[in-house]
Amino acid sequence: MAGTRHLTRPAGTPHGAAAVCVSGNQVVLISDDGRRWGLPGGRPEQGERWVDTLRREVAEEACALVTSCRLLGFSRGVCVRGPQAGLVLVRSMWRAEVRLEDWAPRSEIAHRRLVAGAEALGLVTAAEPGMAPIYRRMFVEAAIASVIRPGLPDR
Repeated sequence: MAGTRHLTRPAGTPHGAAAVCVSGNQVVLISDDGRRWGLPGGRPEQGERWVDTLRREVAEEACALVTSCRLLGFSRGVCVRGPQAGLVLVRSMWRAEVRLEDWAPRSEIAHRRLVAGAEALGLVTAAEPGMAPIYRRMFVEAAIASVIRPGLPDR
């Protein structure tokens, strides 16, 4: 596929895709409550390719069409407790150029916001402990200007 790099996927169970979505010179953020903002992404459906998960989740959550994308890399985590303890989960990370569609939410996401690249990283709420450095790295790899500022604290 044009615009994707061929990286070796780490061993583990595919757990989805997330993207820094860019429309013009702005970054698309989404929220279920209008207070905590994040990047579009989600889990794969049965047999779905990484890029197809990306395209579907961006359409569902951000009401946007991916016009081009670039694979930035993968994150890998291990479940540390519960019935899935020891399970290794792998998530693909992308930069996606998108065309916004009319806002008609089809998922749990109730809000969409466009922000300047210099503001985006500072507005992203880390959904899980330890994710802040991964988001920061995504913004660096995606060449978004916001990483020049301190942005997202490590939490």
